[in-house]
Amino acid sequence: MPDARTPHVALITGASSGIGEELAKCFAQAGHDLVLVARSADKLKALASDLASAHGVKAWVEPADLSQPAAASVLAARLKRQRRTVDVLVNCAGVLSHGPFATMPAATAQGMIDLNISGLTAMLNAFLPGMVKRGSGRVMNVASIASFQPVPALATYAATKAYVLSLTESLSEELKGSGVTITALCPGVTATHMLTQAMAADASLAKLPGVLVGSAADVAKQGFKACMKGQVICVPGVANQATVLASRSTPKWAVRLLGGWLGRRAM
Repeated sequence: MPDARTPHVALITGASSGIGEELAKCFAQAGHDLVLVARSADKLKALASDLASAHGVKAWVEPADLSQPAAASVLAARLKRQRRTVDVLVNCAGVLSHGPFATMPAATAQGMIDLNISGLTAMLNAFLPGMVKRGSGRVMNVASIASFQPVPALATYAATKAYVLSLTESLSEELKGSGVTITALCPGVTATHMLTQAMAADASLAKLPGVLVGSAADVAKQGFKACMKGQVICVPGVANQATVLASRSTPKWAVRLLGGWLGRRAM
């Protein structure tokens, strides 16, 4: 990333827990100053203090609910007033709800769309043009292996993540030669607070074999390396990579049938 200013500033959404928190640790360890964004101010403040002490970096806390329409633009304006330039944008904020679409409250499905799609897109609109203008930047969008295939019982969530992957791949081509790279991090099932909440809401998820549940720290480390290298798609874990490869090489009808069989067993 050819830029004379050091250290670089990484803005990380969803930084209060899970993969977002682990990504914040990765960037701090690499010497990046941080802008930490999530709804929970207390958790962000504790994390900012820990990372600043452990790694000698600066860490600013910016509480925000990115599912709200104006949140990204308000955040960008506030950072502009503070003269903080974002060199790395990590869109990790997201929400998941498990269950049949027909019985899911409309507000729940809309909430996933508002944050996973609209919030992420608004953050890109707010910060990507500045990176392109400066000719330097990194973006990471956290998607999912659910991006690659239909997932009954996670229909809306999988659709939102398919959007994230498609947008990332398209932008990777648009951004060629600009000095800005964009990466889609596509983890499988990961041990996070989001998974714990989903398990509490649906006991069937507790039946997942432990070998299929990845570590948030491992996912973050692989995602960080991919982002710094400018890799377009990062799928952590051999099992997840095999799943993605199979879904991309198998006819759509077969993927749909298998996903339907597995999904109905989980409902």
